[in-house]
Amino acid sequence: MGNLYAERIESLRGLMARKGWDAVIVSGSDPHSSEYPASRWQQVKWLSGFTGEAGDLVITVDHAGLWTDSRYFIQALEQLEGSGVELHKTRVPDAVGIPQWLSGKVQTVAVDGLCQSVSFIEELQTELGSEVLIVDAPDMMDELWEDRPAVPSTPVTTLDVECFGGRQRTEKLSWLRKWMMIKGVDRVLLSSLDEIAWMLNVRGCDIDYNPLVISYLLVSQDSVKWFVRKSSYTYDPDTEDSFAEVVADGVEVEDYDSVFYALSDFTHEMSAVNVFTDPSTLNYNIYSYIKDSYPEGCVICGTSPVILEKSLRTASEIEHLRQTFIDDGVAMECFLHWLEVEVSSGREVSEWEASEKLTSFRALIPGYRGNSFENISAYGPSAALPHYSTPEEGSAVIRPEGLYLVDSGGQYLTGTTDITRTVPMGKCSDLEKEDYTLVLKGMIDLSMAVFPRGTAGCQIDALARMPLWRAKRNFGHGTGHGIGYYLCVHEGPQSIRYQYNPQPLLPGMVTSNEPGLYREGMHGIRHENIVLCRKAGVSEFGEWLEFETLTCCHIDMSAVIPELLGEEEMEWLRNYNSWVYDTLAPLLPEEVAKWLSHKVSDC
Repeated sequence: MGNLYAERIESLRGLMARKGWDAVIVSGSDPHSSEYPASRWQQVKWLSGFTGEAGDLVITVDHAGLWTDSRYFIQALEQLEGSGVELHKTRVPDAVGIPQWLSGKVQTVAVDGLCQSVSFIEELQTELGSEVLIVDAPDMMDELWEDRPAVPSTPVTTLDVECFGGRQRTEKLSWLRKWMMIKGVDRVLLSSLDEIAWMLNVRGCDIDYNPLVISYLLVSQDSVKWFVRKSSYTYDPDTEDSFAEVVADGVEVEDYDSVFYALSDFTHEMSAVNVFTDPSTLNYNIYSYIKDSYPEGCVICGTSPVILEKSLRTASEIEHLRQTFIDDGVAMECFLHWLEVEVSSGREVSEWEASEKLTSFRALIPGYRGNSFENISAYGPSAALPHYSTPEEGSAVIRPEGLYLVDSGGQYLTGTTDITRTVPMGKCSDLEKEDYTLVLKGMIDLSMAVFPRGTAGCQIDALARMPLWRAKRNFGHGTGHGIGYYLCVHEGPQSIRYQYNPQPLLPGMVTSNEPGLYREGMHGIRHENIVLCRKAGVSEFGEWLEFETLTCCHIDMSAVIPELLGEEEMEWLRNYNSWVYDTLAPLLPEEVAKWLSHKVSDC
């Protein structure tokens, strides 16, 4: 396959020669800055064979490079072999980013402006200097990619918030219009798909694992225009009903491509009209169009207010989420019981079969709408790849020894889940046990955190890393990401990671807690629970916050070295496993409940 990708890169170089481009930057995203793009925009995969969710390519006359972070280093080296593409590591000390690497090497750089954010292009232009020309070549791959997939359009549904929690779309639109009045904004253009889905209470399947509808949203004080590919939906009665519900709340449904016309339609009022955009998510192609259409000062750039607002769960959403994680826990415990029985019996169970079995258990839960991401089902050395993609053919057999890691989640009408369990399958080495315990110790320490209001995730990230740091061990990915409500499994604005992010953790935010450790060729360990930030009281020193663990699935004690855990950490673990058993046992099949009783009694 390496030769195929090398040939495709050479074809791109031929296009570059014809156009007079010194370099081409190929984004791993789409026109909406999505983390998981639809197949049409998986251009990095098509060109190089790299399948990770985060990666950008740079092609010059004599070099091809992939920029990605530590989650994908091992994977990238394997997938890029034979393609001629060199790995460039990001988020490591002394890393050189794409703008810096290109500086001084080129005079003309081409980008697909539909798939590059305004922020990146501005950073690129600043680094390269005004004398370097950046060419916007939208859909440049069409000339090379003969069977390129079309822009997807799947049936649209609306959420019944009275049944499943949340706020009505009319309430959300009123909130946004109030924000606009305060900020002096005439119009807001939203392009991030999770923001649009949240604002309108709509969901779709345009992107695998993400219940999103590819669209734009333009809001003013007297109109709301939703630009979506609606022509292919007319065959579906449910979708037509969904559109009717949205229209009944004052939303005008227009064709996806007419967003350009709508943006220019009110330019006759230039003296009185401005438009707000978020440069971190708006694509450069549309931004350039707006900038060319409006007088200077009429385009206002800033962080979308929707990102923070949708991260704060309402009381009804929190109650639904608690139940959702219990339901998800039932599926997880049934799966872990099945896995142990099958493997210990001597039957050969592959990573792929285990993944499919877990999905089948989740599918039994009412309100299940699919997985929230591709299951990571990884045994032994496979787990050393943090974002391992389990192959359907030739995946490893899970043996009755060592460690098996499963990172998975579900999409439900009442929330999104994400959980990782590292499972001792039998006898483990002393090193496996030590790593397992130190990672668990970090997760527990973060779970028990109490911190003053105003604290950002980057200020408490070290709590999860300190047990590993003391042993001179570490992991490269973040410790925690925000998670949506029947939306994306990775959301912001909050995060828990050592890189600076000033966003404070606030009551109502739902975030992952997932330290890990990875030894190439040996094993990988990650323990992940989802936590809710909530109030912890007030003292003379101010307001305090803490975490409530939502994930309801036991933690296996058989690989724990008790001496490495303090008394308070052991108490947390005992209490957690007891709560899991008390909560789930009445909901589990008798044989699974009995098995779980033995698992938690080890505490």
